[in-house]
Amino acid sequence: MGLDVTIPDPPELSFVDPNEYEDATIGSGDVGTDVDYRREELQGFLEEGAWEQSFEEWAADTDLDEREYAIARDLDLFAGFDFFWDDFADRVGYHAPGIPEDWRERGYHPDLDSWGTVSGINAELTEFGQIVSTVLKAEYIDWEAEYEPPEDLPDF
Repeated sequence: MGLDVTIPDPPELSFVDPNEYEDATIGSGDVGTDVDYRREELQGFLEEGAWEQSFEEWAADTDLDEREYAIARDLDLFAGFDFFWDDFADRVGYHAPGIPEDWRERGYHPDLDSWGTVSGINAELTEFGQIVSTVLKAEYIDWEAEYEPPEDLPDF
């Protein structure tokens, strides 16, 4: 389908431990472990063009229509993304924002009218996060993972 809309500004990456998110587990999953998630570098890459490049790729193929995209913009959902380096998996992890399950009870947005709309927006935000993650890893990151697995792992 595709969208022809203004690209939102990249998010300001937070310094939340990704293990606090319900949808992410990094390394051993220990919250509070001193880990370098390289958010400063990732923020720079987003501002240097990774965000815009990813958005253009996503917008060309998204299933969102302009009304659904406007809802996501009105709710400032694009500002809620978080990206972080997952050294254990040698990848850029991400947390995608979304519309909560109690959207109807909370009167979350006047144009939200169905679960189909909510799930469509949430799914497309997840897809966008994956595209950003892939673009960052493939075209911007030039470091290698520092994680070394223990030598005493059994052979399977």
